Amino acid sequence: MSKLDKNSKIAVIGSGSMGAGIAQVAATAGHDVCLFDNSREALEIASGKLTKILDRQVQKERLTRKEADAIHARIEFCNNLEDLAGADLMIEAIVENLDAKRNLFSHLELIADDTTILATNTSSLSIAKIASACTKPHRLLGIHFFNPAPLMPLVEIIPAVQTAVNALVEARNLIDSWGKVTVIAKDTPGFIVNRVARPFYGEALRILEEGIADVPTIDWAVKELGGFRMGPFELMDYIGNDINYVVTETVFTEFFYDPRYRPSFTQKRMMEAGWLGRKSGRGYYDYTDGAENPKPTEDRELGQKVLHRILVMLINEAADALYLNISTREGIELAMTRGVNYPKGLFQWADELGIDVVLQQLEALQDLYGEDRYRPSVLLKKMVKEKKSFYSENLIEN
Repeated sequence: MSKLDKNSKIAVIGSGSMGAGIAQVAATAGHDVCLFDNSREALEIASGKLTKILDRQVQKERLTRKEADAIHARIEFCNNLEDLAGADLMIEAIVENLDAKRNLFSHLELIADDTTILATNTSSLSIAKIASACTKPHRLLGIHFFNPAPLMPLVEIIPAVQTAVNALVEARNLIDSWGKVTVIAKDTPGFIVNRVARPFYGEALRILEEGIADVPTIDWAVKELGGFRMGPFELMDYIGNDINYVVTETVFTEFFYDPRYRPSFTQKRMMEAGWLGRKSGRGYYDYTDGAENPKPTEDRELGQKVLHRILVMLINEAADALYLNISTREGIELAMTRGVNYPKGLFQWADELGIDVVLQQLEALQDLYGEDRYRPSVLLKKMVKEKKSFYSENLIEN
């Protein structure tokens, strides 16, 4: 396996917002980059958008004109897959479809050098399944950036069961050198962020469907009382209701239809109606010019009820991820604060609220609804029984 360093050539496959963003990050770090897309039109669009982004950086005096021009010059916009030959690291950022990714990597292996490390930017698909399409699966791993890649600091590094240790170490060291915050995650559906964050959307949708609070009120409660930068419905509209729904459906299916991750009919209907959010001009909010959206009901008692219901579900999911060794306590805290900008780590939040209080609320929800969706994590039960906190020195071992 080749040693990745500042002189390594990087190939990025897929010139959408994610792929172009990754290419920009690599080029900013000084690498020669080949950004591939099978659509010449898509490459032209990506090049034009990059020019505008870099021009804004110059205007804001974050880059000099010379630096901006050098970054753009280091990116070659490639329409021929053969142009990727010689790359030391190939990062795939195409459509979130398992068959498409497996097919791509089977072709990349024919082009790649024997020492090339292969990476997928999938947000929720099995790295092991993708790697199994390769004759040398030991050199493939997950490198999951968050959108927009140049701005979001977190990158999840996910080894498959087949991934060689040196490939993992080399890839992580390289991404660290790009100024990113990396966390290692186990190859399970959604990894850290897209697993732990499911209740942020799912429980908000459930609260809406039950008529407890409307969209603007739920968003207001989460932002005003919880300190989140965006409410769940604002964030779903920003991500795209189609993308968010597909990730939810994937996690639900991959977890053998665990009710904790069940998708919402409300979101499915939004997707089917084409109300995808900002990109379509309509989602949970109306983004057309001159549109007036409803105002929240600023009832702090109702808002606290909404916030705490979402929050205890998030804490429960984080606790389960820790209990099942998806990542470390520090890794999960970093993932949620640096990957999706949570105002504080969920374990810190749990300690502040009181783990016994969190457990009581979950048990009350499970008793009320009779659903496994609200089952408390075994870790929370053990910690309450032994009177321990997440930041105690002798945190319970599994």
